[in-house]
Amino acid sequence: MTDPVYLDCDTGVDDALALALLLGATELLGVGTVSGNTGADQAARNTLDLLALAGRGDVPVAVGARHPLDGRFGGGAGVVHGGNGIGGVVLPRAAADPIPVAAADLLITLARARPGTLRVLATGPLTNLAMALRREPRLPELVRDVTVMGGAVRVPGNVTGHGEANIANDPEAAAEVLAASWPVTLVPLDVTMRHCFAVEDQEALRAHGTPLGTALAEMLTAYFDYYEPVLGERRVPLHDPLAAAVLTGAVTPADAPMLGLRVDAETTRGRVAEDPAVAARTRVVLSLTEPAGPVLRRLVLAGS
Repeated sequence: MTDPVYLDCDTGVDDALALALLLGATELLGVGTVSGNTGADQAARNTLDLLALAGRGDVPVAVGARHPLDGRFGGGAGVVHGGNGIGGVVLPRAAADPIPVAAADLLITLARARPGTLRVLATGPLTNLAMALRREPRLPELVRDVTVMGGAVRVPGNVTGHGEANIANDPEAAAEVLAASWPVTLVPLDVTMRHCFAVEDQEALRAHGTPLGTALAEMLTAYFDYYEPVLGERRVPLHDPLAAAVLTGAVTPADAPMLGLRVDAETTRGRVAEDPAVAARTRVVLSLTEPAGPVLRRLVLAGS
């Protein structure tokens, strides 16, 4: 039996890769969406359409927070993920619509139904998780663990000098999630920027010939277009699928210390800093034992 998982995401290109990976490697019980790469409603539509391509219209999708805990949504990352979050690719519209509950409530319901076994993967801002904690204080007792793609601990950020997008979009929520008593594994830019897909990985998805594999290959084009001038070669970092692979145990951390972390919501908004005054309770994946690209390619193909 594979692990039961709830995915909380802001479905952009790399979230779509993570979704495919989870479909092949876990028991995906539900998906909640949050505004980040794109708005929460668009993220839900992207997710539903991707699930339909995979023949998994049975997975419930709930729209979550449209704005951070303190402030307004800034409009997304269209320059990176395209105007619709998935590289401008237009997918066949799924027959399914989002379920009529908020993402935070879907998470609580699933945790109560699978106490002590549900695993949570968050690949967007952490607003929904923070809202769920506020609504159900016992949630940390009900959830087995939480894996978060976010933060830049010992490297520069990708939206500010220190801030990574998922944390910077709602640092107040991130602070609440990291302070809660559940086990958290953080998969930050420190490790995700080192593990990439190249053009041959995109071609492998296209050659796979499935509807989902073809769609993923198409949406990767916009992602390559953004990262090529940033990295100096045509490759893309594997932020969200790497976090999914860490959750499943498909990749092995080489350096993953337990650290005390502080999230700055003011002076350096979104910075995740090591703080010796904070209890060392967050596992932070800083490096892996081997390149993750081949493993992620295999897993994404298996799920698509």
